Amino acid sequence: MDKSPSILIIYTGGTIGMVNEPVTGTLVPIDFSHISDQVPELRRFGCRLETVTFDPVIDSSDVSPDTWGKIAGTIAKRYDEFDGFVVLHGTDTMAYSASALSFMLSGLEKPVIFTGAQLPIGVLRTDGKENLITSIEIAAARDNNTPKVPEVCVYFENRLLRGNRTTKYSAEHFNAFTSPNLPPLAEAGLQIRYNRNLIRYPTVRRPLTISAKFETGVGIMRLFPGLGRSLVHSMLATEGLRGLILESYGTGNAPTLSWFYDELRAFIVRGGIVLNVTQCPAGSVEMGLYETSEGLRSAGVISGKDLTTEAAVTKMMILLGSELSRERILSLLSKSICGEMS
Repeated sequence: MDKSPSILIIYTGGTIGMVNEPVTGTLVPIDFSHISDQVPELRRFGCRLETVTFDPVIDSSDVSPDTWGKIAGTIAKRYDEFDGFVVLHGTDTMAYSASALSFMLSGLEKPVIFTGAQLPIGVLRTDGKENLITSIEIAAARDNNTPKVPEVCVYFENRLLRGNRTTKYSAEHFNAFTSPNLPPLAEAGLQIRYNRNLIRYPTVRRPLTISAKFETGVGIMRLFPGLGRSLVHSMLATEGLRGLILESYGTGNAPTLSWFYDELRAFIVRGGIVLNVTQCPAGSVEMGLYETSEGLRSAGVISGKDLTTEAAVTKMMILLGSELSRERILSLLSKSICGEMS
């Protein structure tokens, strides 16, 4: 019996899967069943590789909760057949998808590694080959028959980041992603060095289950000087809006304007939920630290601590889509479910 690790590569779309069409020279998606033609190094891997390609492939900008459901469903359907999964995905919304999958896949005990590229895999200087090869190696890595990283992660430019701690910060450089409030789970140099004290390992074994129902009535409001009441009111009065991610200043601060708190309080009284995250690239919300955040807490706004916006949005969508009570949703929003906040 073949004891070598088995990895399923799920190609959803994105830059990594593009090559130049010989006749026209335009970029077209490749057939990932022949990926070893583009990356012959894969033939030297001591593991079994299989590929699944979405039909049609999806540009990163067109990713939706339906896409997340399809990725999660593919993993669940083949979960018992493979030791790990590599998801090839466009970079623009990769942090959203990795965050969503982390909340969707309950009972996960195998690696799910998202990766992609800034340059197509068919281009000479592509970063896609290294990203793909190392992602597969990490997905296949085991100690005593136990996966080294049984989490949803993003691998890009030598660093393995927890998926729900990741955000895209560069549209130009190969190191396109950062994890501002959590160090890398692994770093690839001459060797791949795993930061085992940061990696989450299951403490209770349970079957893999999927939470695939999303509430898309969620909005994001970023504070800025001059934000007016009419704009705030119209957004909070949007039909079907159930949750708001408030991107506040610094450690969770907002203008000390009575009308602003009145609008938030009225939305919350109507059943809405407001989650406060900082618009700073790094740091955490500490409501009550300054007087300018105490009003938010008094209005009923919840602290998102050091959640990324991507994790905040997807977490709220999942929780609001569940059948949990409002009190339980509020409780879970303020605590870590799968390592998304400190």
